[in-house]
Amino acid sequence: MDIIQNTKRPDNWKDAAPFPPESTVTFAGQHQLPKLPLPELETTLSTLRSSLKTLSWNEEEITEVERKIREFEKEGGVGWTLQGRLNTRRDDTNIRHWLEDFWDNNAYLKYRDSVMINVSYYYCFSHQPRHLPQTAVSRAAYLIRAALLERKAYKQGSMLPEMNRKDPICMDTWRWMFDCCRIPGLEGADWSVTGAKPSDTGNEGHIIVLRRNRPWKVEISKDGRLLSVAEIEKQLQHIYDNSTEGPEVGVLTSNHRDAWAKDYASLVSADPQNATNLEDIATAAFVVCLDTARPISPLELSKLTFHGGENGEMLGNRWWDKPAQIVICDNAEAGYVGEHSVMDGTPSVTMLDRMLSAIKSPDFDHGNTDNQVLHLSPPSLLEWKTTPSIQNAIASARKAAGANIGKQDMGMTSTSYGRDAVKKFGFSPDAWAQMIIQLAYHRLVAATSPHKNGRRRDGGTYEAASTRGFLKGRTETIRTVTEESMAWCDSMDDPNASEEERKRLLKAATKRHGEDATKAVKAMGIDRHLFGLQNVLKPDEDVPELFKDPLFVRAKTWIVSTSAIFSPHFTRGYGWGQVMPNGFGVAYMTGFPDALKFTVTSQKDQPNTQFVGELEKAAEDLRSLFEPQDTSLKSHM
Repeated sequence: MDIIQNTKRPDNWKDAAPFPPESTVTFAGQHQLPKLPLPELETTLSTLRSSLKTLSWNEEEITEVERKIREFEKEGGVGWTLQGRLNTRRDDTNIRHWLEDFWDNNAYLKYRDSVMINVSYYYCFSHQPRHLPQTAVSRAAYLIRAALLERKAYKQGSMLPEMNRKDPICMDTWRWMFDCCRIPGLEGADWSVTGAKPSDTGNEGHIIVLRRNRPWKVEISKDGRLLSVAEIEKQLQHIYDNSTEGPEVGVLTSNHRDAWAKDYASLVSADPQNATNLEDIATAAFVVCLDTARPISPLELSKLTFHGGENGEMLGNRWWDKPAQIVICDNAEAGYVGEHSVMDGTPSVTMLDRMLSAIKSPDFDHGNTDNQVLHLSPPSLLEWKTTPSIQNAIASARKAAGANIGKQDMGMTSTSYGRDAVKKFGFSPDAWAQMIIQLAYHRLVAATSPHKNGRRRDGGTYEAASTRGFLKGRTETIRTVTEESMAWCDSMDDPNASEEERKRLLKAATKRHGEDATKAVKAMGIDRHLFGLQNVLKPDEDVPELFKDPLFVRAKTWIVSTSAIFSPHFTRGYGWGQVMPNGFGVAYMTGFPDALKFTVTSQKDQPNTQFVGELEKAAEDLRSLFEPQDTSLKSHM
């Protein structure tokens, strides 16, 4: 039980997850990927100047921050010292990625608040295909079988790599999709462990199935082959038939990381069986959550998948440290929740899209065509040994999670037009959606702030761009608040602006967005570079005045955090939590031909409903520039 007993983070923990051989289809292009580039200091500071000007409140702020930038960039100044340290990291042959350690630790693993809502993300699936049984046990069995086939293809290296048009992209984070788990650290930093071995073929291992808070261990193979759909159904039916309410140990994983680290150690020391349970959960291929809930609307399913329901009723039927949890409800609604720390959302989107497409196909590999079910040992119930102190810890964690969930709000909307119309108008669907968000927030600020000015913002807008075209690349920021987008937003509520002027400004704003997005994908944005500069500062060194400047801080305060993914199977929505307490998380999809879909998360003290309404109005106002007509939006998708 080395995985569980080690309470100190190993220095080389990230090397533990094995790769398939480079000679395989999956990783054939991995060694050809370039290393993540490091931008030039002058380039980053030039772009920073433009970004800061857009979010400034007055000329005095611009004058002051410009003075600090000049001080930072002067010859022999601190900026060049920090850049030199980054250059050394980039050129160090022992460091494969100059940003990786900083990003893993300071963006995620040293984050001590709950991973639920704050770090996790979720996807909600379309209904079970009509040609398949519409029961929860059947839905779960198909999803499990499909996920196991994806895992097997990955481990054997037969999985096609993800591509950016014709070029393969980095598959490194797939190592942390299966057989692994985040571990709470007692010294202020977590890490991930893995049960995967280089010799794995994908025909070995187990999954953990949670029902009524109780974990069951289910072996995934028999006689060297994966269980068939019918065999998985048999194992799941045993769990459905034999699960009584158990202690909500899973709630502990939703707590503050330092509290969970202490409770984790208490669980291990309380009884050897607990340590065995934790080992089995950590090394499971993935977790399956069989919920007793029966959500009807996309909003209900989203809340259930995201944080266990409106009131966290399914909170204990989760293990929030697992990177992959498949959720199936008693009415066969289903979704997925992922832990974000060492794997971004794009690999899981690819996996789930392939899974759901395979299930929908009449050629899906059920396992054995004659539906013969072999004799199988029943799943093993993992019993927890809880002491009074552990029971108190569960109650405390449940209270903290309830307070966290109680603060959360969520809204959803879908436009009456989609990708096809936007392309007909001559625009990139992503840039168009970003302008909807910008105009909506511009109007929200003007309506709700004391200044009645859409430009008087408390922070910027973040759009995630993937940098997986580089070895170990993850993400870069597209700063979508630009002078061009601001000018266009102003024009949309200026009675003196003509439609032609508004169109011209919109084209300029979307052109700038496209240019910035291209730079970000090429790892030539500014935020990861600035993050690196801040992280090479030594503990005994003074923080440069630039890094403390109010405008500098405001510009990287993500009041509106946005990202887009797409699968035709995610018709019921997806999302994550807002980054700032006074901000919004905006998840959107532009791939549907007839609808643009938005999910907005925030705390309840923020005007979530009003923001959703502004998104709806902004979407129609953009459309009316090119296709004037009276149309409505489809509420709640």
